[in-house]
Amino acid sequence: MSPSTLPAAQALVLQDLVTPTAHGIASRLLEKTPGGNVTLFAFDGGQALTEHTSAFDALALVLEGRLTLSVAGAPIDAVPGTIVRLPANVPHAVDAPEASRMLLIMLKDA
Repeated sequence: MSPSTLPAAQALVLQDLVTPTAHGIASRLLEKTPGGNVTLFAFDGGQALTEHTSAFDALALVLEGRLTLSVAGAPIDAVPGTIVRLPANVPHAVDAPEASRMLLIMLKDA
């Protein structure tokens, strides 16, 4: 069985699943399987994830606020309702100029 922090068969409000941290970044792993992970992030305004790479493709879904995602050095403004694909092995970073929430889905080869 895959690790999950969510109860089965319930409709849950995403904003209630992670508690923002003043002057920080909070995250909660919602699901982890051999095929990937789903993680919910809450960024306080002015917080960022520095440039890094991942061996897997990822999908970043902005839930609230506004994020600037940098992919291979190119900035992408993302607002609620938008999705950005972060390709495997390509440097990327996340900047939150205001309080924001993001759902990150990592897609692994099973």
